[in-house]
Amino acid sequence: MSRTARPASLVAPGVHRLGDHVVNFYAVEEPDGVVLVDSGLPSHLGQVREVLDAAGKSLSDVRAVLLTHAHPDHAGLAATLQKAGAAVRVHEGDAAILRDGPRSAMRHAKPERSMLPYLLRRPAAAAVPLHLARKGAFTAPATPGAESFREDGPLEGVPGKPLAIGLPGHTPGSAAYFFAERGLLFTGDALVTYDGLTGLTGPGLVCRGFTHASAAALAALDRLDGIGSAALVLPGHGEPFSGGIQEATRQARRTGLH
Repeated sequence: MSRTARPASLVAPGVHRLGDHVVNFYAVEEPDGVVLVDSGLPSHLGQVREVLDAAGKSLSDVRAVLLTHAHPDHAGLAATLQKAGAAVRVHEGDAAILRDGPRSAMRHAKPERSMLPYLLRRPAAAAVPLHLARKGAFTAPATPGAESFREDGPLEGVPGKPLAIGLPGHTPGSAAYFFAERGLLFTGDALVTYDGLTGLTGPGLVCRGFTHASAAALAALDRLDGIGSAALVLPGHGEPFSGGIQEATRQARRTGLH
């Protein structure tokens, strides 16, 4: 198996980690339907179908897609799943990216720094944007009609009753989703355990080459500290972290900004 073809895995009862060596997204099985947290790349559609088929379900059983942010590697299947009947939810700070399509991310959430210095220090990092391009990230269709939210709080009508927490910084509309009954916190790119540009592993912030406002991203860690009952942290990049959210944010602050 190639390193790009990571199979889906069960990270908690009824919770599947999907994606590949570059990006994670997740399928959460609830009694009243399936929830996807993020939607990966367009090329991941077959993987989603496989996980649903194994559970005796289909795309029409996906009730909601909760986007932690609208970067192309996290919203690649949003339009496809919306057409199949899922409600797509995103913080209003990133709604314009979905409306205007993936290439608009550079306009609506321009990174603080150029990628060039990172690529000069670590040439292997060039494989990340090339992988995204090959897997259709930048040619995915726009997703007009997504439901946006502004305030923190429970998302009505979403199976599992997740709590949405706004975490502006990585993008203006970055958010996390907390499934309190399961102790699961999906952090997207507000807190990751792997950075593809720097190669750093362990809980941390995405570097400035991929982050819109790093000082705000660092401040957003304070909001995550308040979710003390989040036992398992499921990031948008890297391995799950089982040491709890407060230990994850402690390590992220120690690692700092890059």
